[in-house]
Amino acid sequence: MNLHQNRSKNMNLMNENLARAQMAERLGEAQQLRRGRELVRGRRTSRRAQQAALQARLSLAN
Repeated sequence: MNLHQNRSKNMNLMNENLARAQMAERLGEAQQLRRGRELVRGRRTSRRAQQAALQARLSLAN
């Protein structure tokens, strides 16, 4: 392999590594967003359950 081919191959490998790193970063960001949405959904569900329980207690008290 001549010098030009080595440089070209090295440049392609660097570009592949950069693309791989960027994809890994995007995947991490997506997973973090998903965890945040799941946490919000869980809190909302819990709050609704607490409100329903309170309504049930109030109905029984009357």
